[in-house]
Amino acid sequence: MQQPTVVHSTIVIRRTYPATPEKIFAALSDPAKKRRWFAEAHDAQQDLFEMDFRVGGIERTRRQNKEGWVFTNDTVYRDILLNRRVVLAYNMSVGEKCISSSLATFELLPGEKGTDLLFTDQIAFYEGSDGPKMREEGWRKLLEKLAEAVGS
Repeated sequence: MQQPTVVHSTIVIRRTYPATPEKIFAALSDPAKKRRWFAEAHDAQQDLFEMDFRVGGIERTRRQNKEGWVFTNDTVYRDILLNRRVVLAYNMSVGEKCISSSLATFELLPGEKGTDLLFTDQIAFYEGSDGPKMREEGWRKLLEKLAEAVGS
């Protein structure tokens, strides 16, 4: 039997932010705020950031690392519930090659100490991808940048 060429993985990260759901949602939905914690958080040259935050809207980021590799994220917003939930589908590419496709959900739950964020990313990794371990590390770093952005 031939080995599968796609590796499936689900990443679940839960963390608490000492901020209101409204403040967290603003960091997810406002293009200027999201650009700072998401697009500019990488150790790479930012080439492009476009964001149309609405159901069916598109977000696109492109950056180039020190080695000259170009990384692109192409995102479509699938569901938005004000101050509660954002669901998006995204493809990640290196150069012209798509390395993964994902469905990611940010759930904002009011908690005793602020907002509990439940992040779930369901991913299909293709040949040449970063893989589940590196992707989870990347999301953990980004969610830490989100904490900095909201003053946590």
